[in-house]
Amino acid sequence: MAFPRTSLRAFLSLAKKSLSTAIESSGAVTIVVGNESADLDSLTASILYAYIRSSAPPQKAFTPLYIPLLNIPAKDISLRPEFKAVFHHANIDVSHLVTLDDLPKDRESELKPENTRMILVDHNSLQGELGKLYGSRVHGVVDHHEDEGTVISETEPEPRVIEKCGSCTSLVVRTLKSAWETSSDGSSLSSGGAHAQGDSVMNDATVIRTWDAQLAKMALASILVDTANLTAKGKVEKADTEAVKYLEAKINLSPQDAKRWDRSNFYDEISTAKRNIDELNFQDILRKDYKQWTENDLKLGIASVVKPLGFIVEKALGQTSADKEDEFVIAIGDFMADRDLTIFAIMTT
Repeated sequence: MAFPRTSLRAFLSLAKKSLSTAIESSGAVTIVVGNESADLDSLTASILYAYIRSSAPPQKAFTPLYIPLLNIPAKDISLRPEFKAVFHHANIDVSHLVTLDDLPKDRESELKPENTRMILVDHNSLQGELGKLYGSRVHGVVDHHEDEGTVISETEPEPRVIEKCGSCTSLVVRTLKSAWETSSDGSSLSSGGAHAQGDSVMNDATVIRTWDAQLAKMALASILVDTANLTAKGKVEKADTEAVKYLEAKINLSPQDAKRWDRSNFYDEISTAKRNIDELNFQDILRKDYKQWTENDLKLGIASVVKPLGFIVEKALGQTSADKEDEFVIAIGDFMADRDLTIFAIMTT
């Protein structure tokens, strides 16, 4: 049974409430979760997958509602200024997101693995505490990284898509394009949906086109940032260019959005927001886009920073009482010790 089509913000509010209800009643849940860095691509891929799938779920779906989970605590959202810029265009707010804070503390007993099914986006190996509890409950994946071979080969009715691409969100768009079209035909619009969103003067088709445009702009944000507006050599794939074409067509179907749409300006706005990390301290800069995993009992960590190394070194100054030239090394050592890392790497621009 498909959930009636509604706005993105209404869907996220429903997902949040439904997760809470499932926890209280030991009900079944399907969670769509991105990687531990919780970057823009993980955010948009998980929300897009969950929203479209809930509007047009496959037969034999584990549950009719798919819940998008941001794989960080709520307090860490503030480290990602690009999120706020995207939320404005998608007509959603931070308070609508489902984060790790919405999961119960005693997950094994209150969110039992046998009642849970995980769909991975933007990674294909569930790590950390979620991986320990729900690694065997992964039954679907859409990812653009190297296949680590941890997701079962038969994931029906969910997809198993792992292939090279500039953005994972591009693969989600391609995978669920048919379902998106089904959910946009107007027959699944919730009763009173336009009025509930303050759009009572619009007809059903106009409402859905507006919602589609908001969803498309959210998806475009990560695709354009990850591919440098489709100019990143060696990174842009056919799925990226086709996704951008499809999403821009969605925007152009909404008259009020089409007249204001400018892809270059939109890309500049989101990418500028992402680089705006000057106010973050040294630890937060490394935590902003951080991944950690274990291989052969080695704990590995990698931080991606949208600034040159010199910027990070300057941020490390004043962290300790050591001589200036040693402060950066000591600060890195402290970061590693806090996470018990064997190897740590920083990727910079």
